Amino acid sequence: GMVSNWTKIPPPLFKKIVIVLIDALRDDFVFGFKGKQFMPYTTQVVEKGTSYSFIAEAKPPTVTMPRIKALMTGSIPGFIDVVVNLNSPALLDDNLIWQAKTAGKRIIFYGDDTWVKLFPKHFVEYDGTTSFFVSDFTEVDDNVTRHLDTVLKREDWDLLILHYLGLDHIGHMTGPNSPLVGPKLHEMDNILKKIHISLLSKEEASLPNLLVVCGDHGMSETGSHGGSSEGEVHTPLLFISSAFEKRSVPLAQPEHVQQTDLASTLAIGLGLPISRNNVGNLILPVVGGKTMREQLRFVHLNGFQLSRLLQENTPAYEKDPGYEHFKIAEKSHGNWIKLYLEGNNSEILLNLGKKVLKQYLEALKTLSSSLSKQVAQYDMYSMMVGTVIIMEVLLLLLLSVPKALSKRAEFEVPLSSPLFSLLFYLMCLMLCAVHVIVCTSAESLCYFCSMSWLTAVGVMMLISALMCGILSAVAKIFENSRLPPKNLIVSSSNWSEIDVLILAGTIGHVLSLGASSFIEEEHQTWYFLINTLCLVLCQELCRNNFLLKECEPQRSTNVRQNSDSIGETSESKNIDIPAASNSKLGKATSSSEFIKGSDKWISLATPWIILICCRLLRSLNQTGVQWAHRPDFGHWLTSSEHKSELSFLAAVSLLMIFFLVQRRCSLVSKIAMALGLLGVYSYRAAIGNVIFPWQHGGKDISKGITEARFVYVFVLGIVFTGTKDLLKSQVISADSSTKSTGLWEVYSGLVLLAALLFRPHNLPVLVFCLLIQTMMTKYIWIPLKFDAAQITIMHYWFGQAFFYFQGNSNGIASVDISAGFVGLDSYVELPAIFLTAFATYAGPFLWAIHLLCYLSSEVSRNSAAVGHGCFCYALMRSIPVAIYVVLVTGLRYHLFIWSVFSPKLLYEGVHVFITAAVCLFFTAMDQNHSYKVQG
Repeated sequence: GMVSNWTKIPPPLFKKIVIVLIDALRDDFVFGFKGKQFMPYTTQVVEKGTSYSFIAEAKPPTVTMPRIKALMTGSIPGFIDVVVNLNSPALLDDNLIWQAKTAGKRIIFYGDDTWVKLFPKHFVEYDGTTSFFVSDFTEVDDNVTRHLDTVLKREDWDLLILHYLGLDHIGHMTGPNSPLVGPKLHEMDNILKKIHISLLSKEEASLPNLLVVCGDHGMSETGSHGGSSEGEVHTPLLFISSAFEKRSVPLAQPEHVQQTDLASTLAIGLGLPISRNNVGNLILPVVGGKTMREQLRFVHLNGFQLSRLLQENTPAYEKDPGYEHFKIAEKSHGNWIKLYLEGNNSEILLNLGKKVLKQYLEALKTLSSSLSKQVAQYDMYSMMVGTVIIMEVLLLLLLSVPKALSKRAEFEVPLSSPLFSLLFYLMCLMLCAVHVIVCTSAESLCYFCSMSWLTAVGVMMLISALMCGILSAVAKIFENSRLPPKNLIVSSSNWSEIDVLILAGTIGHVLSLGASSFIEEEHQTWYFLINTLCLVLCQELCRNNFLLKECEPQRSTNVRQNSDSIGETSESKNIDIPAASNSKLGKATSSSEFIKGSDKWISLATPWIILICCRLLRSLNQTGVQWAHRPDFGHWLTSSEHKSELSFLAAVSLLMIFFLVQRRCSLVSKIAMALGLLGVYSYRAAIGNVIFPWQHGGKDISKGITEARFVYVFVLGIVFTGTKDLLKSQVISADSSTKSTGLWEVYSGLVLLAALLFRPHNLPVLVFCLLIQTMMTKYIWIPLKFDAAQITIMHYWFGQAFFYFQGNSNGIASVDISAGFVGLDSYVELPAIFLTAFATYAGPFLWAIHLLCYLSSEVSRNSAAVGHGCFCYALMRSIPVAIYVVLVTGLRYHLFIWSVFSPKLLYEGVHVFITAAVCLFFTAMDQNHSYKVQG
């Protein structure tokens, strides 16, 4: 009695365990109306059988790979797992699968090949299927089920894992209310029935078998997942075994548990050590049939593991309430053991045991809660290095504004003198010394320290060079400020209302990123900004049409003289003439041309037409978090009863796209565009989204691979034609008309690609995008003579608004994965990533390419206009990203860091890559070629 055996692993409670993981299985699919209708056998077992039912809560991000890690390790994965979900590396953390293999358990797996990547060489037999080909609803599940009859008859396994993907794919393609969901749930019910009956028939008297049914995550009302809505985080968790008592009364409401609780429960069930980094609690009802001593032993093992993990992660662990509760429960447990060993089997001992068990459960709950908050270990050194580089680049861009927006559009980075200065070498030495000290003293793993010394020194040199460049640029600004101004006219130019709005809007948006509510509802910020912009443009148009009409004849002479003096000064000071002529005085010179003609009233109506378009687009897709559940026009269109209306809208939208795009294309491209748009409708009809007028009754739904590839041929043809014209204008002859035609054809090809990837109800978004671009070009930008910087920022704002008009949000769940598989008959990584990214960021990308087309086609504009546009676009993207990185670093312990701030950071990161690609295209098309880095 003096030596306790609690350190030994208890024997297994079950002989064989079968885990059936149904991807994207929401709790209401089992416990709700759909469960009763389509899963009758499972419902009967839940309500009247020998089972325990729970609702497991998953932590965001609710995507497959992090959720598998949570289920098998009991830990909370990092948010970067959303990115590596595409190509999962082997899991190195202590986990249930590794422990089972080490203990000699034979594990068989069939299903999602993410498991095979996470646990290589762990399975004695496996058959993986790719999880990313979302248009496959049947084969992906049939590939798992075909093994069942054989494997259930065999005795050479201890743990069988089945991961079914079909339900998740249906959700991505058609949503949770699709008519395809019911048959798929019925199919899963029959599979569970087959497994359960087989396990019961093979049970021996010694040890029972266990069937575990769970989901890795749920799905949102749109059928996607990744966020933190109730539908995405709540999944059913069923334990079915003859070891449990038969339920006497039907289950009222399942108890809520954490998804991480499964790892510790299965470890106890298999007689394995609990994973080292587990933060979950033992689900007590699963072991409730055992003796009190065994139950206390199980919860003590779990508590000991959690307290040890707390000691490793918290210096002041002894003051933690969970640790204190555990020590009290442990002491009470010791007293109970003494009474038990003395042979006391009275009712008092049982009641005391229940009291100790309750103490343990409270301690486990508190320990788990503390660890869930503290388990996120931040690599602060690597984060600080990255933040410093980002802030240095932003400072360099801001200091380069005067030169970059000058007439010559120079982006000057003075590096020659700093690279040979003493300061540069001193900074390099100092940073290298800091790096050595940090890496040798760091207790936890550091990404930057794990890099090779050559890479680390390169990063230190980059930081030093950027800092010296900043100091050099600041010194030049001070030198120039001491020189007397040569002309007062330029320096005293007034700010217009547009300039004030742009500055206030940019600052306001950046400040709003510090609040989780503003990030969740960021679309409201952009809708407000573009609405305000339209009102300011309306005022500007009224001023130019009416207020300046009377005073123009008297002021025309003065204007001409002033513009001459501005021109002279600009030659000496490199000031952009279009920018200078944008003052209220300069705009009077163009008002006489502007007032004439019948377009005057259309021009005045343009801002109001744009406002109406934006209001219609807002009602098409509800986005954000607070009002995302509300019905919108998009949901009405996509319901099966309104397929005719959706078909009519899609057909009209495709016709509108053709008329808006084809006006500047060559005849060949017009024909290709018309055939391509016809192919888009045929593709949507093939997969069952829309119908042809002559189509009656049911039609076999296909994957539409042939139709989609037919469209891809025309997309590539149009883009190739445009690229040929661009190369001709760049290499053979500097012809601006050929270049303009080439750019427009490339833009038209991208519009056709967007039309193919957009869901049918979203085609009006593309129509309104083209309509607003056309109207603003003809009736606002050309007549009002805005400079390149102002037009660039307007394009950027509208691009951001259209990102949300598409139905996107700052949550992962709004990404339309199905767009990445249009025209593909198997999963191919690079095309799938490209198509998904293009479909998600089509709004900002199309507005950016339109900006390049517009600036390049304006012959009267300064030759540096494209350079100005490129610089302003890069600056507008850099400011919010740099500030947001700093804010997220400061808010890393915020309550919503994983559910709100981290997804936004991922969106910003991808947007930066797209902006870099756009800026490279701008630079390639800029014939001015005055960007330079002084060597």
